[in-house]
Amino acid sequence: MASTPKPRTKYKSRFRLGLFSRSFLLLAGLMLVSLGAWLQVFFSMEEGPRATQMARRVTTAVSITRSALIYAPTSVRPALLLDLATKESLRVQPLEPTDVYQPLPDSNYWNHVTSEIKHRLGPSTRIMWTVNDTQGVWVSFEINEDRYWLVFDREQLALTAGIEWFGWGATALLLALIGAAISVRFVNRPLAQLAKVAQQLARGETPSPLPEKGPAEIRDMNIAFNRMARDIRQTEADREIMLAGISHDLRTPLARMRLEIEMSNVSDETRQAIDEDLGQIDHSIGQLMEYARPATAAPEQGIDISSALHDLYERERSHTESLGGELTADINTNLYAKINAHDLKRIVSNLIENARRYGRTPSDDRAHIQLWAAQEGSVVAIEVRDKGTGIALTDIQRLLRPFSRGESARTGGTGAGLGLAIVERLLGQVDGTLELISQPTGGLTARIEVPKARSKELVTARPVPKA
Repeated sequence: MASTPKPRTKYKSRFRLGLFSRSFLLLAGLMLVSLGAWLQVFFSMEEGPRATQMARRVTTAVSITRSALIYAPTSVRPALLLDLATKESLRVQPLEPTDVYQPLPDSNYWNHVTSEIKHRLGPSTRIMWTVNDTQGVWVSFEINEDRYWLVFDREQLALTAGIEWFGWGATALLLALIGAAISVRFVNRPLAQLAKVAQQLARGETPSPLPEKGPAEIRDMNIAFNRMARDIRQTEADREIMLAGISHDLRTPLARMRLEIEMSNVSDETRQAIDEDLGQIDHSIGQLMEYARPATAAPEQGIDISSALHDLYERERSHTESLGGELTADINTNLYAKINAHDLKRIVSNLIENARRYGRTPSDDRAHIQLWAAQEGSVVAIEVRDKGTGIALTDIQRLLRPFSRGESARTGGTGAGLGLAIVERLLGQVDGTLELISQPTGGLTARIEVPKARSKELVTARPVPKA
């Protein structure tokens, strides 16, 4: 048994946003920017009129308070001041030279309010934010050369509270996001349905027909896709019937030819040569039928890859030894993946067959093959290695195409050139990959990767029926 190779680290981004998420985030971002710009414009437009309104209210209150204090009898002034403080939240206090005060905040709004008040009451009017550490909006006025403060509550003169605007803005934003989600969902739903049936079609399943209704563009697209899906199914059915007929019509005369050759008086060498040619024709027909056979649907739960590979190894080892080759295995235990066991055996057996045919060691003309399997990160990796002459890097992609075979370096056998194409086609149904690696020291490694099954997708290990 050969030692397990060092895993190759691969970094693949799995954070991918769908069309719905991208569209929703785009609309949400645009709405946030629009709402912010709208609020900024609104505050800017509200600031001037609001400042003028507050300044008029202050000057009116100061004028009324001053007149009331001037003309009210001395005996009722205390009651008047108490009534202003309790009902109108206006307090009148004497202005002392020793008062310690703090000016209004330096903002456009309060500067505008200050300018309007001084314009109406006179430039000597003082407007303060705190006096003797007492909060409020303090406005000075005179009565018979005596100076007083008229104190307003800040809430009466300030702009609308931020918490109130936040509540209204959050409500508007929530309603806008709900509307955006509904709109994006309406647009994204037909595309999601199309993606779902396209995946079903790619897996070889019969897709559900798309609804042929809705907006004209969506309806036309769904009608065209349904027609295409029907044509593809019909083409697949015609191809299977055609290949089945070709297989029957060719294999029947091949059997008669073998019988006639056995009964003829030709030499043993000629009989063996003809029999090898007939065997090659029969093998090519088998590969054509194998390529035409659809892949089995992937199971809902992961299967025991280790058990399936051990069963295949026992079968292929005997066959390889009967042909004069050697097959060894190094298969880790507890490997699980969501792939049909029969398809997995078709994949690996094609790779082993390819190694038997084209991977003979030049020194002894024998195939020395190793089957290796292990888990690497989020995938189960399986490799089939030989010690043949390898292939050129420029030929790797060509060999993955149907009916392509290696050059003279690896053409010790013959075939239809469908083995690797079958492998790649079956792997495509389960999001697997195939990679051909030509070793510098000689030989070829065929590496396949299939996504491993998560723990909740595992089934109890049980013997896998032989293919």
